[in-house]
Amino acid sequence: MLGSRRGYTVFAAVTALALAATACSSSGAAGTGSSTPHSGGHLTFALASDPICVDPQQQGNNDAIYPARQLVDSLTDQDPKTGKIVPWLARSWEVSQDATTFTFHLRRGATFSDGTPVDARAVKDNFDGIVRLGAKSVLGASYLAGYRGTDVVGEDTARVRFKAPNAQFLQATSTFTLGLLARSTTRLPAAKRCTENIVGSGPFTLTDYTPNKSVEERRRPGYAWGSSLWRKKGPAYLERISFKVVPESGVRTGSLQSGQADAIGGVAPQDEDGLKSTGFTLLSRANPGVPFALTVNADRPLTRDTKVRQAVQLGVNRQEVVDTVLSRRYKPATSSLASTTTAYKNLGDRLRHAPDRARKLLDEAGWKPGPGGIRAKDGRKLSLTVVWATNFGPNQTALELIQQQLKKIGVQITLKSHSIGDFVEVRQKGDYDYAWGNTTRVDPDILRTSFSGEGLNLSRLHDPALDSVLDEQSATADAARRAEHAARAQALVVEKGYQVPVFELTTVIGVGKNVHDLDFEASSRLQFHDTWLS
Repeated sequence: MLGSRRGYTVFAAVTALALAATACSSSGAAGTGSSTPHSGGHLTFALASDPICVDPQQQGNNDAIYPARQLVDSLTDQDPKTGKIVPWLARSWEVSQDATTFTFHLRRGATFSDGTPVDARAVKDNFDGIVRLGAKSVLGASYLAGYRGTDVVGEDTARVRFKAPNAQFLQATSTFTLGLLARSTTRLPAAKRCTENIVGSGPFTLTDYTPNKSVEERRRPGYAWGSSLWRKKGPAYLERISFKVVPESGVRTGSLQSGQADAIGGVAPQDEDGLKSTGFTLLSRANPGVPFALTVNADRPLTRDTKVRQAVQLGVNRQEVVDTVLSRRYKPATSSLASTTTAYKNLGDRLRHAPDRARKLLDEAGWKPGPGGIRAKDGRKLSLTVVWATNFGPNQTALELIQQQLKKIGVQITLKSHSIGDFVEVRQKGDYDYAWGNTTRVDPDILRTSFSGEGLNLSRLHDPALDSVLDEQSATADAARRAEHAARAQALVVEKGYQVPVFELTTVIGVGKNVHDLDFEASSRLQFHDTWLS
């Protein structure tokens, strides 16, 4: 093995691949350079939806990640400007040439908020525990696919082993999902660590969570092991953070304008110009990963037909959705990955709105126009059910427009909304044709999480060709070869109609004039350690 400080093949390759994707993305800290930073203060942040569960290792919605990220530290961090993986709890690491073994050397002195050490045993407890969580940790289970175990080599050295090459794992260690928790948390059943009992080593601790009302966090005194990317060393500036649940977008905007909130998430597109014109800062960053899309359930009678899936894909006018529902900060999806994702491949030409071609495909598949313009075959209407979660304000309006667009080619769409808490269970039951949503991650391995026939397989796909190329991109350490495999995977997902990409999510945060140095990390999540109030 080669040491991380000297550079080694796998790390260099993965970093180079990440650089290409993230160097062009933009983010800007709010209120920088206004005065001298100082400690203290109570920041109120308005969330668009209830977090449901603030355990970072369990499946969470975007609004759960804001409070959860502050509670835990990760082994590594990722520079949002360069894509480089840098030290956090791990001061250095080595990766075997075949990417099956990852050895982490931990910094000394880090502790969980219950006083127990962040040591090699804690790394093992966490990764073993995430595997046990199974479906409760959809992302974590994917990051640890093929996990063989973690060896406690010494008090400060942990060796993580996989059955097969796992090139994506180093980047995964920078995510909130693989953030470390104390044994007092990891030993608990999943249900007992969602709203309480969450003990991390992060710069803030959880003091209270009242569902549908607020998450309360307090600064941890003595904290001294922050990410190497952070400007401030030692404890956070803020004394307290209150994450208030404010579902109505207009009320969130009003709370910022009135000073009841210092910052708000989920800024509605129609509120952006008004906030900016009145002196508030809009902090925005395009999310990497899977864009907002209709993802197929391939085990349903109608969506088993490739021509039906392709017709639905061609019948959606992405540009019209963006122009009508969103703002200039958003853009149409041009692949099965967002353009800020590592190894993104532009497939925009294949995703052009082509209603005439869509109608021809449906004709070829035997679906003939019927009463009201809805097609039918063998006495059955071409009627598809789309399930969606209410955690993103524009969802309903976007889907209603898509519903109108698809009706023009003879496809009837029934929309069924669900709370974010119920959405994963709905997908697991499979009583739908398409699921609407997005998933954020910088690494292209998010495609394997979303479309592999192994694991949870929420899309019910059984495509050996796609599985093969997804496995290859996950296992290949060479940056150029991995990008080729990822490009092929994106093309297969689009060609076979497994996904209808619509638009790329942009995280838009409204920030008050008194808030300084609030900024995004690599996955477009907020980090509050360096944030301060004037």
